[in-house]
Amino acid sequence: MESLPLGLLVLIFAAAAAVIWVAGIQLSKRTDVIDARFHLGSAMGGLILLAVATNLPEIAITFSAASTGNVGVAVGNILGGIAIQTVVLVILDVFGNKGKEPLSYRAASLSLVIEAITVIGVLGVVIAGSQMPPDLVLLRLTPAAVLIVLIWVLGLFLVQRSQKSLPWHEQGHAPDSQSKPQGHSKTPKSGDEKSPGTGMSILIFLVAAAATLGAGVALERTGEAIAGDIGLSGVLFGATFLAMATALPEISTGLTSVKHGDYKLAFSDIFGGNAFLPVLFLAAVLISGKPVLPQAHATDIYLTAVAILLTLVYMLGLIFRPRRKILGMGVDSLVVLVLYLLGVAGLFAVATAA
Repeated sequence: MESLPLGLLVLIFAAAAAVIWVAGIQLSKRTDVIDARFHLGSAMGGLILLAVATNLPEIAITFSAASTGNVGVAVGNILGGIAIQTVVLVILDVFGNKGKEPLSYRAASLSLVIEAITVIGVLGVVIAGSQMPPDLVLLRLTPAAVLIVLIWVLGLFLVQRSQKSLPWHEQGHAPDSQSKPQGHSKTPKSGDEKSPGTGMSILIFLVAAAATLGAGVALERTGEAIAGDIGLSGVLFGATFLAMATALPEISTGLTSVKHGDYKLAFSDIFGGNAFLPVLFLAAVLISGKPVLPQAHATDIYLTAVAILLTLVYMLGLIFRPRRKILGMGVDSLVVLVLYLLGVAGLFAVATAA
């Protein structure tokens, strides 16, 4: 890839991003059908199946980077991806939510707060794991990577339990939030003759997944070459341009959910994907045979702190539910946008100092 001219590299990068956008829409649709046909439930479908589906680009990039020993790109893409995917909620609030109330006001529920806490929990382990001795490896496993998976699984259990039985008024759902249950937009409409069968949905899902994986590898390879040509470090490129390109599936699925009034699912998909992304560190350790987190740079830890801060803002928005809109978005979305822009500026400063 390094031998190709910059213009061709940018063209390949853009084409791979377009493939991810189109394939992401199909992945979302087929996930909805598979979820409904096999009765997986909103926790399983939204937090596992859809989280994996929409994060296939990150999975492909992590596997590709880890297999080539380029762990820095994998770490930067995962941690940068969490921050940028949280900012996707700003996009959904501005361009998808046409109601008078902000997105967090309509989506507010304690289940989403639990999901946000899960995200913060796994990111806390990421920071702690980065300080562990680099030679602390047993059976190609590190304590931090294993603990991240355990917290993620516990978070799934708690979210699923909260959706069934929660000793709070209205099962933890805020008054005047969306009236239909989370995941209602995923249920195929009765009499929908255009909806393909289960077998065809699985086939389309697999084809879209393969296309997404291939496009993800192309993004990682061309992105690394572009970063080298323009003099931008792999960490900065992975945390900004590459993270934005790999967040396209979340944007497409989120816009679809908000369009159907499924505000809770839109939040759940973002938080679920963000909680899942650090799980990929375990795969990176298994593939590379190296402890990934102790090799994290100052920029990676910085991005983790930014992601925690952005998640906290939306968690507070779900609890306090501000009704006012500023510049077409909720107060929490505006704060997240400002903090992210300041965070990106600070990222360049941290990278330069390092």
